[in-house]
Formats: sequence, structure tokens, C-alpha cells
Amino acid sequence: MVLLSASICGLRRLVSICEEYATSHELVYNVDKSQVMVFGAGSKRYENIPPIKINNNTLQRVLKFKYLGHMLTPDLKDDEDIERERRALSVRANMLARRFARCTRDVKITLFRAYCTSFYTCSLWARYTQKAYSAFRIQYNNAFRVLLRLPRFCSASGMFAEAGVDCFYASMRKRCASLVRRVRESGNSILNMIAGRLDCIYVRRSCAMSGEWCRTGRFKRIVSFYFLFVP
Repeated sequence: MVLLSASICGLRRLVSICEEYATSHELVYNVDKSQVMVFGAGSKRYENIPPIKINNNTLQRVLKFKYLGHMLTPDLKDDEDIERERRALSVRANMLARRFARCTRDVKITLFRAYCTSFYTCSLWARYTQKAYSAFRIQYNNAFRVLLRLPRFCSASGMFAEAGVDCFYASMRKRCASLVRRVRESGNSILNMIAGRLDCIYVRRSCAMSGEWCRTGRFKRIVSFYFLFVP
């Protein structure tokens, strides 16, 4: 469960409602797994905030949190999540190269498509540094080289074209396009509201990545949020 509020007072009110519900239903929240994250407004960072308590226990404030497999940070950047996926890709690629070293080329290509081209939550990456993004792209290319035992400095575009496998940019475009399509076709009113806003950073990036038309313009709306994670 996640509680989101724009102020400490609002967050405390939400926590009190949860405490009342837990008491009436004879439930107990796990304080050790409940944590607080404060999202800054632009370049502002809030070092000191009033404590948030559940059952008179102060909750720990964290600088990163994995929610549904996606890494969240106070600055709302995706470098941590890109690094998480880069390491996961490295583990999967090394496992395939070690266990299936004697398989045929076609088998290795099929395994690569199945295990190394699915980037979890990559369509949500919108704010990141070029360094983190390039490191992930290089890891993707090297994973294919290691699995097929290709020279280290061979052409990335050439090896993917020869094998009939999507390159890094093609894989990212497909996943971003899939996100836009599913959001726009959803019957959920909240998702429809998000899809209808051209200032939504995720929809705008997905449109740009997938080559769809998206009206230009800059929208700045910076709000400080307080995030509470309760298992």
C-alpha cells in the first residue's frame, strides 16, 4: 500500500485513517517494512522533516525504495532503476553464455530474445543521465556478443541485423509504443486522464521514442510530494 500526500499534515491524516482501519479489523502494520520518502521540488531538498509515526513508532526515511520492482529516488530520476536492470541483464546474459555455450546459433538467438530483450519498467524511464543510459545500451550489445562469441569490437548494428534481432533502440521503441497503446486503449478513467495530458512526462517520452506525433511545448509543474510505503 502507498500513501501519497503533498504535505506532512496530509500524510499524518492518511496514516491515522489507516490506523483506525487496522484497529477496527484487528490488523497490525509492520513498522520495520514501512518507510517514508520525500520527493523534492525541483532542486530543493528537505533535510529535516517532522517524524511520521505508526502506532507510536517513527518510520525510517529512505533515499531509495523498490516498489513493484521499480527503483524510486527523491529526485525522481531513473538512473538507479537503469542500473538495476543493467545488472539483471548482465546476470541473465552470463547465465545463458555459461549454460548454453555448446548450443547452436539459432538456439542462442532464441534464448537471447526470450531472456535479454525484456527490460522491466523501461517504458517508464523519463529522467536519466546519458551516462547511465549508454552503460545499459553497451551492456545489451556486449551480452549479445558474449552469447554468440563475437569479436568485442564488431559492429553492433551489423550483428543484430545479421541475426534478425532487435537492436537496443528498436527494443526500447517497441516497449514505449506498447505503453502508449495500452494506456490509450484502457477503460480506466485515471489512465485515460493521463493519456489525454500532453504534459505527462511518460506519455511525451513514449510518443517521442515510438515516433508518434506529439505536440511540442514545455510544461513545468513542480510539486513536493511525501511518499509513504506501507506493506
